[in-house]
Amino acid sequence: MAKKTNEKAEDKVLDYPPVVAVLGHVDHGKTTLLDTIRKTSVAQKEHGGITQKIGASTVEVEHEGKKRKITFIDTPGHEAFSLMRGRGVQAADIGILVVSSVDGVMPQTKESIQLLKASKIPFIVALTKSDDPNKNPEKAKQQLLKEEVLLENYGGDIPVIEVSAKTNTNIKELLELILLVFDMKKHAGFYNFSSDNPFSAIIIESKLDQKSGPRATLIIKNGIVSLRDEIECEKAPGRVRTIISSFGERLEKATVGDAVEILGFEKVPKVGGVVIKKGIQDKERIIQIPQEPKTEEELRMMGSVVDEDVLSIVLCADSQGSLEAIQNQMPERIKIVLAKTGDMETSDVLFAKSVGAIILGFNIKIKPEVLKLATTEKVLIKNYMIIYEMLDEIKDFLEGKILSLQEEVFGTAKILARFPFEKTEVMGISVLEGRIARGDRVRLMRGEEILGETNISSVRQGKNTISKAEKGQEAGIIVSPFLDFTIGDVLISHR
Repeated sequence: MAKKTNEKAEDKVLDYPPVVAVLGHVDHGKTTLLDTIRKTSVAQKEHGGITQKIGASTVEVEHEGKKRKITFIDTPGHEAFSLMRGRGVQAADIGILVVSSVDGVMPQTKESIQLLKASKIPFIVALTKSDDPNKNPEKAKQQLLKEEVLLENYGGDIPVIEVSAKTNTNIKELLELILLVFDMKKHAGFYNFSSDNPFSAIIIESKLDQKSGPRATLIIKNGIVSLRDEIECEKAPGRVRTIISSFGERLEKATVGDAVEILGFEKVPKVGGVVIKKGIQDKERIIQIPQEPKTEEELRMMGSVVDEDVLSIVLCADSQGSLEAIQNQMPERIKIVLAKTGDMETSDVLFAKSVGAIILGFNIKIKPEVLKLATTEKVLIKNYMIIYEMLDEIKDFLEGKILSLQEEVFGTAKILARFPFEKTEVMGISVLEGRIARGDRVRLMRGEEILGETNISSVRQGKNTISKAEKGQEAGIIVSPFLDFTIGDVLISHR
């Protein structure tokens, strides 16, 4: 009798729709693939093809003689998903890595691979554009193997399928594969969500509507939410006034795997936030994705074990050439968990947080919002103009010579004048914040552009040599080595 009860409970859990996140390089067909999937949906046809734009969509497919649902996060490339990435892509149960059969592995593909590995959710590789005469799926697979994506038939267990959104090739087979992977993982005990668990959900979209007030799209990970329930998302409380499905239907309640829009928050909740019912305090427990037993190395990669001998790094460089040059000279005890070209993004900070890494940049720009998030999340960011300085500091850190690499800003100053002095030129400055002192390391900035780093060798006011100039004071300084500057540039004194 007990066996039948367990079987019924298991069948009930398998009826929950898996939540799927689609990742990959831009222009590799993520959006087109999702559009095609929606068009093939049984539910789509039954509802006349009308969907709400809520940031996620649920499709219905025939699977082994019964109707099953799958929930897709529609906007994996926008800021909402970036904010969730650093929390282990915890809104999703399964990932789809989209790779073009024509272009193969690209920079964003590599980033997506690292995010999926860090999240520990199972994923499927979808090789798109299989109808293109220039396709080369075998080359794409070999590139994936180099990125340690262990595909089926190549000694691994990651499924791979060739699809074409244009000709509808293997779209239904992809949906079948998603359900197969989900069911297998569920039978193996990978998932522990249930409608009987305390309610928890992830915000993937939120906005303020002038007519209806705050609106938020949730992916429900555990439990049930009903009309008139009192809920909260960190500092945004509310009472559920309306529940809307991706088909525009008004619902009485929603459960695990559902993507719904909720009206009733008192203010707009933040994207990536966890929604619970009032009175439930144990947020971390109820939003965890169940994991298979991990080795110490895997735990270290997730930031759960601190290894004094290994330093994990997210590396951002201005060009592929710089990136390769830095990677080739890194000490053995450095683990580069993500290497990319281009400027740092908020998603890089959150990813570094999730794997316990620091972020090193070479000759790139760091946006103010990235620095702000890094401070909030306590993720170290450092940017360099000279490769050997980066390598020297890393070696010092590994040898225990540096207690902390956290940058401390002592002061900022604006350059108001320049005049010659002996064989160099003096910067006439006004101190805007903090202080500028002799011996300081300073960064020369022109707008957001970093012009270089140097040291202050002399500080003077009139004919008097002084040790430092405070906020509101003017002074003349000499730097060594000399950096070419112009009036209006800014100096940042830091350690």
